[in-house]
Amino acid sequence: MAGYDYDLFVIGGGSGGVRAARVAAAMGKRVAIAEEYRFGGTCVIRGCVPKKLYVYASQFPEHFADAAGYGWTVPEASFDWPTLVANKDKEIARLEAIYKRNVEGSGGETFHSRARLVDPHSIYLVGEDRTVSVDQILIATGGRPAPHPALAGHEHCIFSNEAFDLKELPKAIMIEGGGYIAVEFANIFHGLGVDTTLVYRGKEILSRFDMDLRRSLHETMEKKGIRILCHSVSEWVRKTPEGRLNVVLSGGQTLTVDQVMLAIGRIPNTENMGLEGIGVELGKTGAIVVDDYSRTNVDNIWAIGDVTNRVQLTPVAIHEAMCFVETAFKGNPTKPDHDTIPTAVFSQPEIGTVGLSEDEAVKRFADIEIYRASFRPMRHTLSGRDEKMLMKLVVDSASRKVIGAHILGPDAGEMAQLLGIPIKAGLTKDDFDRTMAVHPTAAEELVTMYKPTYRVKNGERV
Repeated sequence: MAGYDYDLFVIGGGSGGVRAARVAAAMGKRVAIAEEYRFGGTCVIRGCVPKKLYVYASQFPEHFADAAGYGWTVPEASFDWPTLVANKDKEIARLEAIYKRNVEGSGGETFHSRARLVDPHSIYLVGEDRTVSVDQILIATGGRPAPHPALAGHEHCIFSNEAFDLKELPKAIMIEGGGYIAVEFANIFHGLGVDTTLVYRGKEILSRFDMDLRRSLHETMEKKGIRILCHSVSEWVRKTPEGRLNVVLSGGQTLTVDQVMLAIGRIPNTENMGLEGIGVELGKTGAIVVDDYSRTNVDNIWAIGDVTNRVQLTPVAIHEAMCFVETAFKGNPTKPDHDTIPTAVFSQPEIGTVGLSEDEAVKRFADIEIYRASFRPMRHTLSGRDEKMLMKLVVDSASRKVIGAHILGPDAGEMAQLLGIPIKAGLTKDDFDRTMAVHPTAAEELVTMYKPTYRVKNGERV
């Protein structure tokens, strides 16, 4: 390794790339990382972090309304979009500086430059106009929103990236897609007072999540005033003389809105990096193909995070980075563990989930028990808000293991993180039943559902 400029060169300054660079540099390795846009990647700059800040902002109208039932008189509130955007920008800039500083503080070198692979051991830094030699290469360039070039008028549409920095808040928006990004932004814009329509080609929003959660969230969103049109797609978008947008849907319906946001999936960032030229194998969608240890078909080149299109979640990319360091530099080959990953959808109400959905469990286990509770959480009793909370446990009857937990309601994401521990550990329903409840909380329902609501044997509900 002494013959190279760097022991490790990381391409991509997101959460996964920065973690790998920082940890390897702290070990004494000669490390460099290149990021052509801003350190922090999708999550920090244009994803999870600003999204959660906007979720908080959009929840205040309900908080103000609920306060009356608790004796508070709240004056008529007003919202200023530019203030939210400016304050978000300050926080993102602070976090970006921390990400960059963490690498440099550990002894790594940072470049604000696009990086291209010249050969398996050479990288050309476009911004520096020079080539460096490297021993190991880690690609962590993430992904971006999938375009929709087949849509007539797609040039008038925005993506989640642009949604954070609109010059003004639209009066009406149409969001196309049914995944967590589309659902979260539908709730955000609605909460900020925007007339919101969600258009999705599938039969129900949030595919791959438990069906009970999907249906309950759909119903709740519609009660709030969000229009959801399933089995529908946009066919063309045209700008009106007034500057608004007319959208014709597949069913013939026309919507007139100020913005159209496309949230129809994400694709890996692998173009114009020189990957094909040196023989790195790519999948059909452009994702880098890796083995169980995140190594590509080129021995010294690795890839982690969304660019591999395995599990597109920030904590997963960070976990894969740690496994990469163990494998490449510590002589301890470690496979990333992608099983039983807790996750959340910051809809309103939230979804928190870990493990198998009921539909998935039915396919894998001959006999399962479903424990299900739907109730109005205590915080809504005095406010008068008619919004139910849903909790559901999926249990393998034979082993008694809890193999899935699904929550819709306040703080569901926080609960999912904690539930990830016992479910990952393989604890049983009997372990849950032995656990003392914390009262009064919504979470106590998870340890007080003693009798199954129903069972599913060989695919049949009994």
